[in-house]
Amino acid sequence: MEKIYVTKPYLPSKEKFNEYLDEIWKTKILTNNGPLSQQLIEKLKMRIGNNNINLFCNGHQALEITLKSLNMKAGGEIITTPFTFVSTTHAIVNCGFKPVFCDIKMSNFTIDEDQIESLITEDTVAILAVHVYGFPCNVNKIQKIADKYHLKVIYDAAHAFGVKYNENSLLNYGDASIVSFHATKLFNTIEGGMSVSKNYDIYDRQKRIENFGITDYDCVNYIGTNAKMNEFQAAMGLSTIDDLDDIINRRKKIVEMYKEELSNVKGIIMANYEIENTLCNYAYFPIVILQKEYGLTRDETKQLLENHYIYPRKYFYPITSDLDCYKQDYSYFQKYELDNARFVSNNVLTLPLYYDLEEENVKKICKILRSKK
Repeated sequence: MEKIYVTKPYLPSKEKFNEYLDEIWKTKILTNNGPLSQQLIEKLKMRIGNNNINLFCNGHQALEITLKSLNMKAGGEIITTPFTFVSTTHAIVNCGFKPVFCDIKMSNFTIDEDQIESLITEDTVAILAVHVYGFPCNVNKIQKIADKYHLKVIYDAAHAFGVKYNENSLLNYGDASIVSFHATKLFNTIEGGMSVSKNYDIYDRQKRIENFGITDYDCVNYIGTNAKMNEFQAAMGLSTIDDLDDIINRRKKIVEMYKEELSNVKGIIMANYEIENTLCNYAYFPIVILQKEYGLTRDETKQLLENHYIYPRKYFYPITSDLDCYKQDYSYFQKYELDNARFVSNNVLTLPLYYDLEEENVKKICKILRSKK
């Protein structure tokens, strides 16, 4: 039987991709901000409406380098969410900062901005919020809090490429946003990432740090790393960037079908995509299983689908503060109540969603969830 996974990479035609590969063979330039990388940056600038864009080999490096570029006090506290991919927490710790976890909102699973202020101390240096599943955080309220306490704001926007808020790219809020272009994302460069920065100074420091800290041919002003996107990654991005609107529209239709098919199923809570002043990108389709009403636990529901060769994902489980690597050595993570985050983490499933997911398979998934057989 056909296996239906939670996601599938969007691939361009081989002919289109090969056109860019031919350019690589002509120039013999494989990396170091080559011509294809520059072309992709120009296309991204036009789409996002911001000139301060850097490309990276992956989204995690984009986040770590962004944290290093903001000149924040070493060892400072960063208020963040535990309901995220582990990359977010790893980046904070790897850069020498201390994560302070804030609970999430049940409405869209993003950080609860009403709890942030109570977590601020004299050691707080930043707020690192996550646009979970592409749903926007309350960027206006978060910025007001940050301005009041002179904090930096970083958005882990790994899921949020293509989202607009107030007719503006969601990536333009805060001091910087980072995006993942991993193969599983709706727009991919195989692996890859991007940062979008508030001003040129942040952008410039990021650009130096991602290239070993090199400022000039024989001048190294920063302790850097090697995180550059290569030309083959850029070729994939250029082959698909013009398809983005079509990709989002197709995913929207699949989401609408899910919502219609599952609208009357008790115990299955679906996320709200009708967000004021927001154009969603339909990056994921999460559902929350309420065992008492639905009759099955989340894990039983997952197994039910897997019995039919359908593979949803417990995304995100467990919350990052409960991962073994942090439970053992970072007991201070348990300092704050995280009831909403744990509840969602223990009961969430993301259902298959990708560009060429066939409608009959969406209906098959929903039929299984309705019948529980």
